[in-house]
Amino acid sequence: MYSKAPGGISWIDLTVDNAAETKDFYAKVVGLDSMGQSMADGEYEDYVMTTTEDPEFAVGICHAKGPNQDMPSQWLMYFNVSDVELALQECVKMGGTVIKPMTDMGSFEMGVIKDPAGAVAGVIKAKAET
Repeated sequence: MYSKAPGGISWIDLTVDNAAETKDFYAKVVGLDSMGQSMADGEYEDYVMTTTEDPEFAVGICHAKGPNQDMPSQWLMYFNVSDVELALQECVKMGGTVIKPMTDMGSFEMGVIKDPAGAVAGVIKAKAET
């Protein structure tokens, strides 16, 4: 399902006020399994959700805290781009809006955009491994 190619979708996640309750909802309703993943400083846990039938499929359920505090509360897909900052600039030139400017997330950079029709998506670029 996921792709590393430019234009491909590399990740899907959901940001909500209470990720623990929300992960339980998706576990019961759609059968996702939780693999807790601690965030920096151990203040809270965000969750990687997968299935036993397809363990390579995974989505995130995150708290609206820290770097995710300004994220919209919706399932958000992330498109691969070769340059996050350039993608954000092109978004604005084409009549879209930058919802979240480029953010360094450690192993990747990301931003969130809204297209002229009002649809929201993420743009993401993995950093080169050193």
